[in-house]
Amino acid sequence: MMRKIVCSIVLMWAAFAPASGQTVYQDYKNPGMVHHYNYSEPQRKEFIIPGIKGYHAYKADLHTHTVYSDAQVSPEFRVREAWLDGLDVMAITDHMEYRKVEDRMVEYLGKYAKEGAKAVNYNLVRKEQPDDTLGIRVDLNFVVKLCCKAAQEYNLTIIPGIEVTREPKTIGHYNALFTQDNNTIYDADPMQAIKNAKAQGALIMHNHPGWTRTSMDYTEFEAAVYKAGLISGVEVMNGYEFYPVTIERAVKDKMFISSNTDIHRSTGIDYSGNGFARNMTFIFAKNKGLDALKEALEARRTLAYSCDNVAGEEKLLAEFFAASVELSVIGEKKTKNKDDRNKVCITNKTSIPYLLQPKRGNPVWVRPFSSVIIKTRDNKDVVSFDVLNMWCGEDKHPNVKLKF
Repeated sequence: MMRKIVCSIVLMWAAFAPASGQTVYQDYKNPGMVHHYNYSEPQRKEFIIPGIKGYHAYKADLHTHTVYSDAQVSPEFRVREAWLDGLDVMAITDHMEYRKVEDRMVEYLGKYAKEGAKAVNYNLVRKEQPDDTLGIRVDLNFVVKLCCKAAQEYNLTIIPGIEVTREPKTIGHYNALFTQDNNTIYDADPMQAIKNAKAQGALIMHNHPGWTRTSMDYTEFEAAVYKAGLISGVEVMNGYEFYPVTIERAVKDKMFISSNTDIHRSTGIDYSGNGFARNMTFIFAKNKGLDALKEALEARRTLAYSCDNVAGEEKLLAEFFAASVELSVIGEKKTKNKDDRNKVCITNKTSIPYLLQPKRGNPVWVRPFSSVIIKTRDNKDVVSFDVLNMWCGEDKHPNVKLKF
């Protein structure tokens, strides 16, 4: 009898458990429906970095797009994606002038709008022409409102913004961050458009300064806009592009350093599908309110992250690395004989791998949440490294000295 009961149980389990070893559970409302245990709602992937100088570390993307300009996803999708990717802050910066998807929206909804209406291309707007001669002039604050509403569900901070999008080889693209009213920024003169944003208290970031270019030299317009003191920050990394020369420029001109996705598709396609975390700007601020974040950018407490590389000012990089690792001596510390070699354990407490080049010997990787043991002849209780995947210049890496 017992054998029959056991066999029945095994047969019942087999009926609900595929060969892959998955199991199922019964729906609590519908007993005739079962669910796979192995499925769960998408979960946030935490990206762990340390705070420094008494400030919290916030992961931000300061350059994103939605279907309300020329991207492929909704504002609600973009917000949820940011949270799942581990972000704390996202700026919404749809193009001001280039909004190709809206023509399709108007065409689809044409029977509800006036016949022949088109979404306004802001490059064609002239002050002497009334808006109704051009069609439907869109509300450039609408997407910000949608993102802010969606972000409430995820405790994500949304920075309102917009991208001034002009000819890339001669003028360039610029994000206005912390805008008050996107509808009042446009001007046919790009310099005036940037000034209009600045008049609202916005911070202007120079986007992808090397994109479509054959050199990193300033164009005439860029030289003028920098000289006028209108630029507060620069992207040293945009997507998979990296412009090391801009690090030294940013330090010299006292601008915040940034790395962003400029995402138009999804990060599942562009990043995690390729095995990378998305680009991030690390912002060190008192909290993630808009005022605190803006103060941190103005104070240039930022680092740029992309594809396991971190860029920024040398001192800030060294402090960030020191907060990322712990050192301990294996056995007894040896300090009397200059030929003595200490065995030091380095533990990485973050999601970022570090490539260390000691004074002598080969470079050493310290993987995320891992430890390595090295031997060092460094004087007394200090060990010194160049961190090769940290960048503080065009071809310069920070040298860090840590006590053990």
